[in-house]
This record gives sequence, C-alpha cells and structure tokens, in this order.
Amino acid sequence: MLRRRLHERLCVRVFAASLSCETNTFSPIPTGLAAFHERVYLPAGTHPEAMTHCSAPLWVARQRCREWGWELVEGLVASAMPGGTTTRLAYEALRDELLDDLRAALPVNLVLLGLHGAMVADGYDDCEGDLLQRVRALVGPQAVIGATLDPHCHLSAQMVAQADLLIAFKEYPHTDILERAQELLELGHAALLGRVRPRASVADCGMIAVLPTSREPVRGFVDRLQALEGRDAILSISVVHGFPWGDVADMGTKLLVYSDGDAAPGWALAQALAAELNGLRASLRLSYPDVDTALDQALACTGAPVVLADSADNAGGGAPGDATFVLRRLLQRRLPSCALGPLCDPMAVRLAFAAGVGAQLRLRIGGKLGPVSGDPLDALCTVRALRPAMQMSGLAGTSTPLGDCALLQIEGMELVLSSVRCQGIDTDLFTQLGCEPKDKKIVVVKSSQHFHASFARIAAEIIYVDSPGALCTDFSLLAYRKISRPKWPID
Repeated sequence: MLRRRLHERLCVRVFAASLSCETNTFSPIPTGLAAFHERVYLPAGTHPEAMTHCSAPLWVARQRCREWGWELVEGLVASAMPGGTTTRLAYEALRDELLDDLRAALPVNLVLLGLHGAMVADGYDDCEGDLLQRVRALVGPQAVIGATLDPHCHLSAQMVAQADLLIAFKEYPHTDILERAQELLELGHAALLGRVRPRASVADCGMIAVLPTSREPVRGFVDRLQALEGRDAILSISVVHGFPWGDVADMGTKLLVYSDGDAAPGWALAQALAAELNGLRASLRLSYPDVDTALDQALACTGAPVVLADSADNAGGGAPGDATFVLRRLLQRRLPSCALGPLCDPMAVRLAFAAGVGAQLRLRIGGKLGPVSGDPLDALCTVRALRPAMQMSGLAGTSTPLGDCALLQIEGMELVLSSVRCQGIDTDLFTQLGCEPKDKKIVVVKSSQHFHASFARIAAEIIYVDSPGALCTDFSLLAYRKISRPKWPID
C-alpha cells in the first residue's frame, strides 16, 4: 500500500511513439523509406495536435498526461501504406530512430507504442518482436510496455513476452482505434500503479480467417468478448485475425487474453473462445462471386447504388491498386451509370493535369505493376475534374492522402485516378471530385472492408467480388513456405 501511494505521488515519465506497416510478402511493391515519408513521417516532437491514424496511443497519452500531471516524451511516428517486404535499410533506420528517441528520454516508467504487428523486413520476419525486445532492453524490467495492434497482425511469442500489454482493435473496419488506445493507457496506468498485474494467455486457432465485424457471426462473437472484459479477473480480450498474405511462421488466427494476477482464468477463457471460433468455421469460409456474376447480381438488384468491393486490389492489404480486371469488364459490357475508384496511376494523372479539365485524350490506364495488375487499358477519356485530394478514414476523424486526383469520364462511367496508392475508405473520394456515388447504379471501390462504414450508408446492396489480384482469397493458391501447418482452410 505504501509503495502504491508513493508511486501515485511520483512524477511518472511516459514515452509514446509509433512505427506501423502491414507487409504483404506476396506483393511486388518493395516498401522503402520513401513509402513512410509519403504517408506519415513525424520526427520526435513534431506530431500535430490532431491524431493521425497510427498515433492513437501518443494522442491519448497527450490528453491524459496533462490531466494527471505526468511528463510525456513524444518520439517518432511513422507509417507506410501496406506493401511488399520492407527494405532492411528502411526498417533499421526507423527502428533505430525510435530507439534513439527512447534512449534520450530515459528513465521512463511507461512506454506506449502504436504498432501494426504484421511488419516484415529483409532479415526480420517479426519486426515488432525485434522492436519490443530492444525497447525492453533499454527501459528495464520495471517499466510497463504497452502497444496497440491491428488485428491483422502476426502475434509472436516474442511480442507477448516483451510487452506487458498488447491490445488489438476489435472492429473490422477499424472504427475503434481511439477506444483501444484509451483502453491501453487505462490498463497501463493501473499496471504501473500496481492495481493490476496483467498475465497473458494465447490460444492458437489453427486457422486463417477473415473476420468482418459488420456482419454475423463475428459481430455477435466480438460483442460477447467485450461483455466478458472486466469480469472474473479478465482485463482484456483481443481476437487476432492474422494477415493471410504474410508468409511468416506466426501467421494465423489467435485469441489473446489478459487476466489479473493469475494466468489460469485467462488461459481457460482463451482456449474456450478459440474453440468457439473454430466452431464457426463453416460460416467464416469466403465465397465471393466472380466479376461477371457480381455485375449480374448488381444489375438484378432493384435498388441503387450497388457497391462492389474489389478486395483483391486493395492497396490497404499491399496490392498495387492499379488492377484493370473489373474496369475492363465494366467497359466491355457497356454498363451505364457506374463509378470506380481509386485506381492508382500517377503517370495518367500527370497527363490529365497537363491536358486540363474538359480535355479529351487517349490514356493508357493501370496495369503497370505486373500480372496481379492485369493489362493496361487504353481508352478515350474526358477530364471532368482535377485536384489534390484527401479522404476521411472514418477513424476518429483522421484522413488519408490520395495525392493529385483526376476524375475521368470513359463512356458511361466515371473513374477516379489517384497519384498516391490508397484503398477506398470514404465516399468523399468520389464526391470531392464532383462524382455522386449515390446517383450511380454500380460503384466499385478498391477495398476489402474499410469502405463499409461509409459506403453502407448509401448502398442498396454490397457485394464482395472474387476478382483477380494480389490479395487472392483462395489461400490454397498462395505459395506459403514459412507458416506453421496445418492451417484451416488450406489443410
């Protein structure tokens, strides 16, 4: 009790930083330093007042430390768009910059990190485990280390061993980033003051799953998890979906449970929840229509718009974002009143800007990055709008840059071209360029799930399309070499 009172009176020193990237090891796009500088690169002490998508722990710590009178040292915040394997140079440079920031802040009592959990670099299959081990070596065993994770992470034994708390977002789409950062800080605060002693338990489901919380059975499963937190010594429960397009030993779906003081109740609950999730396998299996079947279904729908998710070309999963497979079929079938975006093609955007609004020109669109992108599409285009654009991410008011964008009219459809590779998240990727998706019959958005929160507000129906691309949903076709086996549904 005396120790707790003394602890509460002492000046607590907190360090917060972020290093975040999701790696698709099957993607043809290497992730270098430029990818971080293009998206989010904020050296220590330069983070703006507004929260960025990867910096929720820092932003929450900033608010709470003011309230509690604690001292906060803000380190590097860096994030890249998901892509292929991160270069060794990029990872080591950013890791060492973050560690140098921490070293300069020592001694610290609490470390809060915004991580992804599926970052893979040349020579490092477990970047987060490597980083957390080095953080622990610097701060010592008495400091509390906590991190938020994307549920599409690879939860490694190293990560669990080196951190006191790992909290994954519960929602997919990830609309609860701020709430999970608040949860992390509250539990970290309690652990620092000795009010709780988090003990981690992990259960491996032996499966690869896609777990959207926008529909059942995952919605009900996650709701039940949250109802269990705070009861019977259970502090926190995270469902780790895993990232199927990362070929590393720790890839897969897992349950992570933190219990207070005694690991036994957490272990029992983790095993029970893993068994329950395994029992849902039949309803979790992906079964999407191919492109033409999806278009037929859209045309048969009496309402509008029908939103088609081109998930295989989702830049948010490391895809190039320039695949032409769905675009080509829309044009070949001469379907009226359609919109598609965002398709990344910096060269075509540059030519559209040179031509100007109202110009007609022939452009070679997309298909630039290899077989997963399809063949380039040649079309006569009318330039309808040009502007640098951002889209709201739906994540606590944060936004994502699209770069210079062009709205092109090609026969009966409108196409949003971006110069920055990014998935579709919000309807404003269309509306800010003068295209009204709610007035279209078919809207194709290059995204797997993060579009749902925004587009569900206008959609008469949403169809997930089994299109070709870098994010193949038939996992048996992926050339895995490192994952642990067996894994349902490929075994």
